[in-house]
Amino acid sequence: MSGLRPLATSLLALSLAACAGAMPPPKTVSLRVSGNVPSAQVTIDDRPIGPLGYVARRGVALPPGEHRITVEKHGYFPWDKTVVAHEGDPPIQLDIELVPIPTD
Repeated sequence: MSGLRPLATSLLALSLAACAGAMPPPKTVSLRVSGNVPSAQVTIDDRPIGPLGYVARRGVALPPGEHRITVEKHGYFPWDKTVVAHEGDPPIQLDIELVPIPTD
């Protein structure tokens, strides 16, 4: 039994050392939006997020990096923008104005 104690102590020490060296996840940047068509659908990096009105109320936490924001609604031209989020940045504010597609 006494031979197990040094092994257990060594494993615990290795585990604690690994945890101490682990990097915390990067801080996110808040994306805040407003717009003229609350029912338009918001997509970030090709992942559906929800209606513009919902996203405007809740916001979105973006990880650091480049992100493509798309807002679409039938009868309107799509809206696209690429934003870059850097850890520690203030919130990114987007004012989304969808333009109706003219009808003849």
